[in-house]
Amino acid sequence: MSGVPFLSSPPEVVRRMLKLARVGSGDVVYDLGCGDGRILIAAVEVFKAREAIGYEIRDDAYKRALEEVAKANLQERITIVNKDFFEADLSRPSVITLYIDSLTNEKLKRKLEKETGPGTRIVSHDFPMPGWQPLIEDTTPDHSHTIYLYVVPAAFSKKEDT
Repeated sequence: MSGVPFLSSPPEVVRRMLKLARVGSGDVVYDLGCGDGRILIAAVEVFKAREAIGYEIRDDAYKRALEEVAKANLQERITIVNKDFFEADLSRPSVITLYIDSLTNEKLKRKLEKETGPGTRIVSHDFPMPGWQPLIEDTTPDHSHTIYLYVVPAAFSKKEDT
């Protein structure tokens, strides 16, 4: 079980994250710890992603995400899974979004290195992935948020199995 606190990415950060990842109509977007589903909704509604899947372990946030997806009438293209994201199969998404603390990123790193395929874009809000090299490090104009874009395998070397 994940002990990650619930933090929401502001709408302007959500747009920047999806824009940096170049989300488009061919993409399957996963949001690990999807909260209220705002990244998933923006990915499908604004950036026209083919499909979006969110993992949310907290029951209250999971229910809220389902409500938000229903309100946007996007149930056909967005799935919310009420499970720990460590149980997710990460071989399918072309884009993965994160707003997870450094300690959890460190734990998630091995799973990402093992399961993601070449070309997968991983976008992290505020917390870099320890030991990885971002393709882009973008700071909002007011310097209150940083977005890290990683591309598999350039971000890491799968040979460095530690």
